[in-house]
Amino acid sequence: MSRSTRKWPLIAEKNPNSPISEAYKVMRTNIDFSNVDDTVQTVMITSSKMREGKSTTTANLAVAYAQSGKKVLIMDADLRNPTQHRIFQCSNLYGLSTLLSKQNTLDDVIQTTDVQSLDIIPAGPVPPNPSEMLSSKSMSELLEQLKEHYDVVLIDTPPVMPVSDAQIIAAQSDGVILVIDTGKVRKEMALKAKKSLEHVNARILGAVLNNVNRKRSESYYYYSYGVTAK
Repeated sequence: MSRSTRKWPLIAEKNPNSPISEAYKVMRTNIDFSNVDDTVQTVMITSSKMREGKSTTTANLAVAYAQSGKKVLIMDADLRNPTQHRIFQCSNLYGLSTLLSKQNTLDDVIQTTDVQSLDIIPAGPVPPNPSEMLSSKSMSELLEQLKEHYDVVLIDTPPVMPVSDAQIIAAQSDGVILVIDTGKVRKEMALKAKKSLEHVNARILGAVLNNVNRKRSESYYYYSYGVTAK
């Protein structure tokens, strides 16, 4: 198990008392109380298309969970355009793709971060068959295994609309968060993404509305200002 050294600052860690960080804490609370009868342990974060802020949302939400004392893992399941290894400045020579293809063990691919109680499984090299890997028995067994070691597993996936990867993972997750960039995505596209997730009986916990306030959010990248629970 190796350790990453991160250079990309995350607002939830850099300024934990800011309004943006508070939005991630609200989202964390909404997830925890989304259903008092069922434990929400594996949460998939996706969007309708690229560059809506799903990966940044995943990373900041993970920090918010770790700050609450939970043992957290980020899994980068975007095997087509991985991002988490860049955010946390860790190696992507091995990861989920090499684990599912039996080239590495779980201990090989889990990397610790400089955020206490937060680990990461990067995506690894881009494979020729992402959908097949994610729908494999090895993937479902991996998710069950991770539940035994972590309080929360956050899964970053490709957007819903271009490929089926997100639908595959959604069907195996306890819940799904849909990230929506209010300035880029039309209502029809967001509803279509929601319908695609519902088609596989995904449990949609809520949505993150990015860039609700454009003037304030420009300097903060995609950080969430609006969080709505279903």
